[in-house]
Amino acid sequence: MKKEKLRVIKDFHKLDEEIQEQIKLVYPYGFNNHLIRFTDKEGKIVSALPFETDDKYYLVRMTATQARQLIEDDIDYDEDGNLKDSVRDEYEDKHADVDYMSDYFNESDDDEDGDKDDDF
Repeated sequence: MKKEKLRVIKDFHKLDEEIQEQIKLVYPYGFNNHLIRFTDKEGKIVSALPFETDDKYYLVRMTATQARQLIEDDIDYDEDGNLKDSVRDEYEDKHADVDYMSDYFNESDDDEDGDKDDDF
């Protein structure tokens, strides 16, 4: 029987730096278009960015406005809201030994609709 992953709900800035870097690799063109909505334990509808590791399923709490602001304020992203190539290369090298990240390194550089537009 498959073990259910631990669900972790946190704000982006409260995550470990390594998890933040891995999230940036998974979402190099911004977070906004990838937000999901769910009902929290208090019955409130919350938006969050999903991210999965081998043992945890993260729901990173953020609104669409916060998602855009995170990208705008982050020096790892360029003025168009894309993860800088030098940063991407650095993080890919740094996290290359993380099993669950290897799937992301070989994906297309294009976003879901096939172009490099700014999702932030």
